[in-house]
Amino acid sequence: MMPTNWFDRNLKWIYTMPAVLFVLLMMVFPILYTVRISFYEWSMSATVPPKWVGLANYSALLSDIRFWSSVKNTFVFSIGALLAETVLGVAIAMLLYRDFRGKNFVKTLFLLPMVATPVAMGLVWLLIYEPSIGLANVLLKMFGLDPLLWIASPKQVIASLIVIDVWEWTPMISLIVMAGLSTLPAEPYEAADVDGATGWQKFFHLTLPMLRPTIIVAVMLRLIDVLKTFDIIYSTTQGGPNMKSETLNIYGYTLGFQYFKLGMASSLLVIFFALVMGLTLFMIWLRKRLEVSV
Repeated sequence: MMPTNWFDRNLKWIYTMPAVLFVLLMMVFPILYTVRISFYEWSMSATVPPKWVGLANYSALLSDIRFWSSVKNTFVFSIGALLAETVLGVAIAMLLYRDFRGKNFVKTLFLLPMVATPVAMGLVWLLIYEPSIGLANVLLKMFGLDPLLWIASPKQVIASLIVIDVWEWTPMISLIVMAGLSTLPAEPYEAADVDGATGWQKFFHLTLPMLRPTIIVAVMLRLIDVLKTFDIIYSTTQGGPNMKSETLNIYGYTLGFQYFKLGMASSLLVIFFALVMGLTLFMIWLRKRLEVSV
């Protein structure tokens, strides 16, 4: 009888322990190990052991022009993609939420980019952006416009990558917003109809204010993901041309697996992790503030 009572008292811990162990093994341990390696100089050699250098990797990184260039590229790419995806995602969610013939078919087609493999989509867009025979320049020529270099141009590469990210991940924003639309109460809209409010007035004064917490959640989830974008960029430009599309993830990969500077790569990832964590906590705080004000 005693073991059964003990089992019943500790049932919640017994059932949750596998998940806790998995998180500790797959998330906490790699983070702690990365922090540890960031204080060493190590070329991943089996014959040369890691050498303790303290904060030297961090100081070298903060004085590295290429590091700050990757920070700039990361934020330009992330902010540009996030703004476009949020605006388009909300607009498309409003359109798809309405009833029309073939609605389910259109929604299925709209979701296809999101379920495709990012590397495969990167290779497809690599062909689309090909300067000579790519579909993008073919379309420009059809409209009488001059062809562009797209990802081969240092000035156009970030914008071209933003287009790929927007094409692939706007459906995610739309899905979350559509879920939020389904939870909105009907009473405010009925009162607005009685007062003679127009569709735009109802959208800006009713729909958007009530959707703010949902939009913040969508933006927060997408922000975490877009900051860490690696596959699309690496499969198309690998940080080029002339490192103009090199983000923190790409630079960290280059330091670690091409230059074999594991210590500097780890210090970059620690800084990157702190940056993403800080932005995530800010978004959570902002969402709570907006929930209180709604």
